[in-house]
Amino acid sequence: MGICCRLLLLLTAVTSLAIATAYAQDAPSLGDLARQQRQQKEQSKTASGKDAKPSKVITNEEIHEHAAGASAVVASSGEATPLPASADGAKQPADQWKSQILAQKNQIATLQSQIDELNESIHFAPANCVENCVAWNEHQKEKQEQVERMQAQLEDQKKHLDEMQESARKQGYGSSVYDP
Repeated sequence: MGICCRLLLLLTAVTSLAIATAYAQDAPSLGDLARQQRQQKEQSKTASGKDAKPSKVITNEEIHEHAAGASAVVASSGEATPLPASADGAKQPADQWKSQILAQKNQIATLQSQIDELNESIHFAPANCVENCVAWNEHQKEKQEQVERMQAQLEDQKKHLDEMQESARKQGYGSSVYDP
């Protein structure tokens, strides 16, 4: 019975190999597929009668001019200052917008988590409290006031994020830049 199982395994392996080889011969190679795609693309260009626009070349001088005055400055208080407009009205590079918007989103998320944590720590003394109840409740009220201030700051940061996203959108960038 051992020989029979071995023969069956060998027959299965040979059959699988034959099927795989036949499939590989029928499937076009990657190079053939790439050539076909290129030919179809060229045919669609000539059929439509339109030539492709020449691509714009960006020089190092242009990059340095835009990078010099285009970054957002975050003050020590955590509030972001408005983005300076470049002198000639040129638009900022996409990666710069994206990094600034992501930084602003991270600030918002951090502030929101701090607010949530502080909110969870607020517990007023129960009605049957015996000692230090007034002082305890005063401390809890101070926490509430701090949460309110932080929420106002959060709203300002969200508004600033919206302005940044709108500016990037107006400069012609897609959602992958202004809403990363």
